[in-house]
Amino acid sequence: MFILYYIFCYFLFSSFRKQKLIMGLEEKAAPIFNATFVRPANFYLNGFSNIPHVTYYYVFLCFVYIITVLGNGLLLSVIYLVKTLHTPKYMIVFNLALTDLCGSTALIPKLLDTFLFDRRYIVYEACLSYMFFVLFFVSVQSWTLVTMAYDRFIAICFPLRYHSIVTKPAIVAMLLFAWIFLSSLVAFIVGLIDRLSFCGSVVIKSFFCDHAPVYRLACNDTSLNNIMAYIVFIILIVCPLILIGITYVYISIALSRIASAEERLKALKTCTSHLILVSIFFLPLVGTNIAAVASYIHPNARIINSSLTHTIPALLNPIVYSLKTEEVLNSIRKLCKRNRLINITSSKKVNSSSQLY
Repeated sequence: MFILYYIFCYFLFSSFRKQKLIMGLEEKAAPIFNATFVRPANFYLNGFSNIPHVTYYYVFLCFVYIITVLGNGLLLSVIYLVKTLHTPKYMIVFNLALTDLCGSTALIPKLLDTFLFDRRYIVYEACLSYMFFVLFFVSVQSWTLVTMAYDRFIAICFPLRYHSIVTKPAIVAMLLFAWIFLSSLVAFIVGLIDRLSFCGSVVIKSFFCDHAPVYRLACNDTSLNNIMAYIVFIILIVCPLILIGITYVYISIALSRIASAEERLKALKTCTSHLILVSIFFLPLVGTNIAAVASYIHPNARIINSSLTHTIPALLNPIVYSLKTEEVLNSIRKLCKRNRLINITSSKKVNSSSQLY
């Protein structure tokens, strides 16, 4: 899906790209339909402006992307190849690794192309596509963590009924519903931007085509867009946090009823990786939004913080699940041993056949 998106954006962007640089913050858009409705040919991404030595940060993001691809690719391969990991729990982990990989691919390569190579103009349609894919994969990551919390809740609170409740069809249905519902929701809020008229500035003060910085550039009424922004924030951040919090309240109650301290600690360890993932994903998002509302943040500080919030969780998630989970580590060892045996067997066959000739 994201490969098609980049092909689509490339052809649109190359056909409309201008060679001049923007000289001010109030560049006028070209009218499309009539005198009262104005749709811009291009937007201009103004993130990372006037930051000294910012090239080093772009190089850092490049390494982040490479490690993200390698880590999530490894985790996806291990789960796919090892049949013992074909369980409901690791179906959720597979979904998280996939969305991490897709989300980083939707954001970082285009970010580097825009700022490292100074190609800051982006076609109107490509900007909306860019916005959709980045927001969509972030939202899927959020609700995948809720599905993980549900898995841990059933495993600890209803251990005897776990295998009858958390089944492969049930997890597939939950994940599929999340993908369909969230794609529809994000498509709706992105589609609402198409009704706006941009008769003033087309300079987006962000590092990608973010929802709020784009719709706030419009000249006509943006009250519906503003309402939907709050609704989406509640659905994507507040509701998942509340649901995860409720599950861990019940998990804490269930753990307090376990008499043995050793068994209690063993059950708690199964939640450690998930709690780390939740902290990595939600704390920066919530902290950035609270800080933006409660006090003034310099635009460059906000942009760097937001870009790290969008990229670092996808980097750390596979590390948490490969280094903290014994099942995955053992599966990697088995795959390495299997490949070693295959290589030894194949080399012996080659040597024996060469001796015959």
